[in-house]
Amino acid sequence: MRKLLLILTLFFSYLGFSQFILIPMDAESQSNHLKAYGITYLSLKNGHKVKWLLNYRGGSFLLENVPELKKECTIRGVDYELISDTEAVSILEEISSPSKNMDAVLLEKAPKIAVYSPKDKMPWDDAVTMVLNFAEIPYDIVYDEEVLNDELAKYEWLHLHHEDFTGQYGKFYGAFRTAPWYIKQKKEAEERAKKLGFNKVSEEKLAVAKKIKHFVIGGGFMFAMCSATDSFDIALSAEGVDICEPMFDGDPSDADYQSKIDYNKTFAFKDYILERNPMVYEFSSIDMTKKRKINKNLDYFSLMEYSAKWDPIPTMLCQNHTMLIKGFMGQTTSFDPKTIKSNVLIMGQLKANGEARYIHGTIGKGMFTYYGGHDPEDYRHMVGDPKTELELHPTSPGYRLILNNVLFPAAKKKKQKT
Repeated sequence: MRKLLLILTLFFSYLGFSQFILIPMDAESQSNHLKAYGITYLSLKNGHKVKWLLNYRGGSFLLENVPELKKECTIRGVDYELISDTEAVSILEEISSPSKNMDAVLLEKAPKIAVYSPKDKMPWDDAVTMVLNFAEIPYDIVYDEEVLNDELAKYEWLHLHHEDFTGQYGKFYGAFRTAPWYIKQKKEAEERAKKLGFNKVSEEKLAVAKKIKHFVIGGGFMFAMCSATDSFDIALSAEGVDICEPMFDGDPSDADYQSKIDYNKTFAFKDYILERNPMVYEFSSIDMTKKRKINKNLDYFSLMEYSAKWDPIPTMLCQNHTMLIKGFMGQTTSFDPKTIKSNVLIMGQLKANGEARYIHGTIGKGMFTYYGGHDPEDYRHMVGDPKTELELHPTSPGYRLILNNVLFPAAKKKKQKT
């Protein structure tokens, strides 16, 4: 008991605390899970360390008893409990027990966050920017110019907006080639590529993808959703190969380009077959959108359970107040497990058809997470649909998975034991 009390005292860096702030994250005690992450980020940003209590009451947070934080909890509608040092020690003692699948991970510094997105996109075009705004977590917008100018070195965490890194303009040609917004975006992309010294958009996007890959290899954390997941890997694997049809880049694709795809260059995927038809709204066989036959009312995927003490990384990324997450669709809804590399963790899966929804892996010194679907609280988001009002979904378990990834780089590095 004395040893645990000493550890707790040292953790908060100075003596004198008689109380701590416990932000519970279970379903019964927390009415705004999403904004709770913002409070935790604020604590870190202000120089106060945090303990992330893995698998304890839904992945709760233990904070220093700072008046500003209590005030912000009240303002933002985040439920919290004031506990004594004795109670805190008791919680940590319970967590440390070998019989409990729990752990306490030290969060030390607020990660600097970048979102790769066109500057004219609205926050509600992307689930991550939307939840960052709702949780009041600051971030910077970066795009091709900043990435190619090596500005990613300023950041620890990068999210890829729903981008098409293959230069095929999201494969929207079949349905939207005459739409003013499609014509405008294509023109702007071509002008940007030329300005940056590239002959084609596909060449420019590949250069951007390679810079992002180097960011991750060097120790960065990358998170991507929807079409940014598979199109990123496809672009890397098609280096030196023309996979774009004439309506995308002005010249024919390579006749036998499928045989030239190099799966060794990708992050997560292998053995996929590219979709050659420009009229089909699909990139490859990675995506399960058209293969799945799931009733909306039964569309839920399960989070995998890991050992908190032995596998802290996937445990952190899967913290939630439920292990069953409501499904949602996107251009890339989910991943065919046959196309996922063996060294990539499938952390969320729909057991009915085996599709992977949430995967994680390591590249060099860094890590990546891919999350299928567009918006966790909009089952089938269509172009032009109104934005999701997160005020109506403050406890969303699907959005919590995004915010787990946001906080993840703040964790004191703990060597994986598996």
